[in-house]
Amino acid sequence: MLLERTQDATQNAKTSGCASTRCGTEAPSTLSDAMRAKVETHPCYSDTAHLRFARMHVAVAPACNIQCNYCNRKYDCANETRPGVVSEVLQPEQALRKVKAVAAKIPQLTVMGIAGPGDPLANPKRTFETLRQVGREMPGIKLCISTNGLNLPQYVDELAEIGVDHVTITINALDPHIAAKIYAWVIWEGKRLTGEEAAAVLIRQQLKGLDMLVARGILVKVNSVMIPGVNDQHLKAVSRLIKQKGAFLHNIMPLISAPEHGTVFGLTGQRGPTDAELDGLRDACATDMTMMRHCKQCRADAIGMLGEDRNAEFTMDKVAAIEAAEAAQPDPLPVLMAVATSGQGVIDVHFGHARSFAIYEVSGEGARFVETRDVGLYCTGTDECDDATDTLSRTLKTLSDCAVVACARIGLGPWERLEEIGVRPNGEHGWEAIEPALAAIYAELPAKPSNLRAVG
Repeated sequence: MLLERTQDATQNAKTSGCASTRCGTEAPSTLSDAMRAKVETHPCYSDTAHLRFARMHVAVAPACNIQCNYCNRKYDCANETRPGVVSEVLQPEQALRKVKAVAAKIPQLTVMGIAGPGDPLANPKRTFETLRQVGREMPGIKLCISTNGLNLPQYVDELAEIGVDHVTITINALDPHIAAKIYAWVIWEGKRLTGEEAAAVLIRQQLKGLDMLVARGILVKVNSVMIPGVNDQHLKAVSRLIKQKGAFLHNIMPLISAPEHGTVFGLTGQRGPTDAELDGLRDACATDMTMMRHCKQCRADAIGMLGEDRNAEFTMDKVAAIEAAEAAQPDPLPVLMAVATSGQGVIDVHFGHARSFAIYEVSGEGARFVETRDVGLYCTGTDECDDATDTLSRTLKTLSDCAVVACARIGLGPWERLEEIGVRPNGEHGWEAIEPALAAIYAELPAKPSNLRAVG
């Protein structure tokens, strides 16, 4: 599914491993290859990826271990667009079915996250079962969670083991006196804590969890809700500290406090910030920390591009209909895929730097190595190469019977030349193991690949 990009995605996604001028919110030259791979297709972590790639939230975590004064979780509300609201709470096996259905219909899908309607780590069994099932059956999908951080330290190792490499922590204050105005209570070690005692425990756990995530190379985004007169000025200190601790991104969001939402702040008349106030705070914090400015404050079951929600298209009854339609389609035939690799079992070579390609036959049974095909080296530097060379033409002819070429990176010129001869370029699995990556790519191919070159 991820192969079916829009024209914008084709032109922007893989020119040099990142979008043209920005990746995440930092210039590409400042990011390592590993970091670039984590952010360049994640719509929440990149201010360009959100224009090309989609995300989905699966609502498998109904319980929460804290009560925020700005939150009122609702379980059957299709008309509200804000965090904590869902239409259906899913079991893990339902979540997997839903992810598969969405991937079949939204080719831009790159990310599955768990963000509620409660806290994922207050529902560890359901959360980790969902992450494991999706990670095992859909290895091309990035896995994320969004948490209040209270239980985070005890689960960091498990998150890392499963392959979650993006975690969002909501940190609204570092001062227990301020935080006590935001949280009504916290459930900690079987006890219900309130006031500054509750706030101090929460803050301690959040910062400890942040340190542990960064130490394990997991990318951290910190969300903060701007509440005028409560924590608005204090969020500058939050930005400074999380930057020092290694967080990647800070997302300051406006308080949503309409009375009809039934939150404590809504019912007590606490106002949200004006646009000018929000922009001013973000600008002030940007001197210390990289800011996210494209957040849409999604529902806990949001699906699609940021700013849109297609969840109504994927209720479980509609998922069943999608499954039935797909079951009626014949399985795709085996295809050949070419891999740019240094020979270490990983897709780790730029298309233009490959002296040979490993050819695999890929089917629903997996990937089987067939042969190695030598090609001429047409790109010798780090800049864009001469895509009109005879060497490139010979390479294209060598690979012309392949359905897909998988590489670490690829320039726009050869990308377009490959598409012209009916070969699909894929740079989304750079530095991943070859066989599971090819299986993921194969799973995303159309059910009837009439335009693909099937083996035989």
